[in-house]
Amino acid sequence: MSIAIDTNVLVRLLVRDDVGQFNAAKRLVEKAEAAGEPLLIVLGALLETEWVLRSRYKLAKAAIAAAFAQLLESDGVTFEHEPTVEEALYIWTQHPSADFADCLLNARAAQMGRTRFITFDAGAAKLPRGELLA
Repeated sequence: MSIAIDTNVLVRLLVRDDVGQFNAAKRLVEKAEAAGEPLLIVLGALLETEWVLRSRYKLAKAAIAAAFAQLLESDGVTFEHEPTVEEALYIWTQHPSADFADCLLNARAAQMGRTRFITFDAGAAKLPRGELLA
């Protein structure tokens, strides 16, 4: 199948606010799972999904993190770089005031071998490897 899904497909799977689109997305996941070719969620789509769930649907951080963790365990989907997603979720849950975007960027940099994450954002500087640029 070799399919990547867009943010709006992922959001429909998670919030089920449109029955027709949810059912279509669910069938796609089931078909991919049956074929042994999970749907790909690229990091950008995951980042957009967090923003939509938080800003449009007003979901709490814990609910979003739980939904993403459930996706990590699913056989029907896979992530662009699963270790990055796992680390980002871990950082995000350990730092209550952190933004998911900062956690994802920080985790991706670490996965790419970077030991320092330099920022002008005081909140992001509090994350692992984070440093405030003065």
